[in-house]
Amino acid sequence: MKQTAHGKIFYGWTIVAVSTLALLVSNGLSIVGIPVFYKFIQADLIASGAVATENIQSVYGIAPAFTTLLAGFFAPVAGYLLSRLDSRRMMIIGCFILGGGLALYSQSTSAAMVFASHALLGISLGFVGVLVNTVLISRWFIRHRGTALGIVLTGTSFGGAVIPQISTPLIERYGWRSAMLLVSLVIWLVLLPAIIFLVKNRPADVAAFEDGDSTATEANELPTASSAHGMTLGEALRTPLFWIFSVCAALLFYAIFAVSQQLNLYLQGPAIGFSPSQAAGVQSLLFLLSIAGKFLYGFLADKFATSRVMLVSASTMFLSTLVFLYFDTTTVYLFAILFGLNYGGTFVLLQLLVADYFGTREYGKILGAVTVIETIGGALGTIVTGRIADASGGDFATAFVWLIAVTGTSLALVILLNITFKTRLAN
Repeated sequence: MKQTAHGKIFYGWTIVAVSTLALLVSNGLSIVGIPVFYKFIQADLIASGAVATENIQSVYGIAPAFTTLLAGFFAPVAGYLLSRLDSRRMMIIGCFILGGGLALYSQSTSAAMVFASHALLGISLGFVGVLVNTVLISRWFIRHRGTALGIVLTGTSFGGAVIPQISTPLIERYGWRSAMLLVSLVIWLVLLPAIIFLVKNRPADVAAFEDGDSTATEANELPTASSAHGMTLGEALRTPLFWIFSVCAALLFYAIFAVSQQLNLYLQGPAIGFSPSQAAGVQSLLFLLSIAGKFLYGFLADKFATSRVMLVSASTMFLSTLVFLYFDTTTVYLFAILFGLNYGGTFVLLQLLVADYFGTREYGKILGAVTVIETIGGALGTIVTGRIADASGGDFATAFVWLIAVTGTSLALVILLNITFKTRLAN
């Protein structure tokens, strides 16, 4: 961790710490940690007659899809707002939307209230999620931007590991409504004060320069638009490579979101019969391993061709879903290890492959277009999985076996991508 010329730790690393916390809390409470509440909310909705038993899994296929879709489609809006509001103000607004969404959720008595709550959680990610924090970090770092962003993005996985371990004992002791309000206190008592008192929008706010340098970085050391190469968004959209890659990414996100949102329900169902604490333990293990996967596959991508590393990741993810053919209280841990490592790796590799395949000329625009398609894939993952489970009497076994076909098709597309990209380079 670099010191400034005055011997002090560069303030940018404080920004990294707050941004990591922001992603832990925002993603943990809106996407990756909140599934531990689902089984208890479902029981309340069924008991009150608000939702019929035969439709409850569909409700919890649609609800997380609201979060996923709104988070994805709100990203361009957030990008527009960032040109008018600074990152600190955006993050403060995001805390209020996230906290308000959880407060509404804790009082939900109908499917409509559940959907509205998930919509607010998705919108909050546009203000205090990955996009805003990525922009903030990019203003503080140039040479060390990759390291800083790598640390910050682990927050999305830590949320899935930490929130279930905090929430489950609270649910068992106080009930899910009180537990949701109690766990949301981390927003008001920890995250919001950290943003208000610690976040500075740029190094100049603390009389510093990027990366903690003692002088401004020379212009010839910085990447410029003229040095960027590759396709425009319009050119990329006209290539088969873009559509093969985007469909592949959508299928991978289909599997990732189905697992992250509905595995907990599967584990607590009659087929496996885990207790809430056992299911939360598996979920935490999966997300802890996804952190290791991000570092592992990022390291491998620095040593070998990213497209080949992606082939390894996609192959292992496909193998992990074969476990669903023999899924029980023992093999669930084998699945969590294999899928967790490759879930994290896939997230990093997809970002890198956009630059490899299409260049850096309009990297942000092309990545944004891919992200929208990924988001649709993730939303379909939870919706379809929920509907199949309802059609099977609430049993998720058949729905998760379908993930074998999804990950198998994505593997076939990764192989096709390797062939297509190699052919394009040869020409």
